[in-house]
Amino acid sequence: MKTATQLSMIAAVTALTMLGLTGCDSPGAVAPPAANAKSERPGPTDVPKACAASDGGKILIGFVDISEQISFFTQMNTGAEEVAKMAGADIQIISGANDPATQVTGVESLMARKANAIIIDPVNPDALVPAIAKASAAGVPVVSVDGSMGAGSAISAQVGTSNGEGGAELGKALLEIAGNKGKVGVVGALSSSIQLERQKGFIDAVTAGGMTIGTIVDGHNAIDQATNATENLLTSDPDLKYIYATGGPALEGVAAAIKSQNAKDRVQVVGWDLSEVSAEGLREGYMKAIIQQDSFGFGYESAKAAINLACGATDVPETISVPINIVTVKNLDQYAYFLEK
Repeated sequence: MKTATQLSMIAAVTALTMLGLTGCDSPGAVAPPAANAKSERPGPTDVPKACAASDGGKILIGFVDISEQISFFTQMNTGAEEVAKMAGADIQIISGANDPATQVTGVESLMARKANAIIIDPVNPDALVPAIAKASAAGVPVVSVDGSMGAGSAISAQVGTSNGEGGAELGKALLEIAGNKGKVGVVGALSSSIQLERQKGFIDAVTAGGMTIGTIVDGHNAIDQATNATENLLTSDPDLKYIYATGGPALEGVAAAIKSQNAKDRVQVVGWDLSEVSAEGLREGYMKAIIQQDSFGFGYESAKAAINLACGATDVPETISVPINIVTVKNLDQYAYFLEK
């Protein structure tokens, strides 16, 4: 088992250019773990001043998220709301309820409300293509955040990180932890394009390094279902030593299952998205490395892009990179603001 210091060295050596978003490439970065130092959440910078709407009132920015049951998504919403308030724009957030059809309805509802720009975190990009094309044809710019819409979609800008490269970084970390040996179980969300990218990047990295992939189970991006899936995984393979979780609900489900199966001493975990549950797992030692995306930063950057586009700006980048960080027990306090309620 490698120490947090060794994981810091891994991240420092392997930090690389990162926005391999589907359909376009742009620079980004994986920030290596740093020494523990409590810090406050950085606020938004370079916030534009919103223009007036055609009726002289405030412009309306719409935001269709994935879920409002997970702190990652609510933090993204908070970031967008802060930017809208600072800019002098209105914002309406609609929960996608982790359902593509609900997201489509949300886009249509925002268009009916005459939103001046729309932000969306897609559950299933393919399902949203017609709705986004309709919005674009009506002159409403669309910004995708977190998840990518892919080549040929009618989005105006894309905000995110490279999910595939992030998965690969965790794969490299696990190779060091495991000494390039062993079998890994995967708890994913097989209907999520975002998490499938993370899954592929991880699998490619660990298999290239000598490890094998065991059973891949579907947590359906829901904590209770991920818990059941992980319990089945642990029961069916009592010798399993390593688990990779592709998202926050999966990681929290893995934690719950490990506790219910009394498996903290035999299973080591890497995964995505910091929470109180995963922070506890780091402190207890069975979780080893967690990728934390800047959820607030996603909200900041997507709202800034949407406001600029709504006001006719022509210099908004097509891809906007938000860095990610590898969190270990060593540098956990540095990211404590992600755990604040």
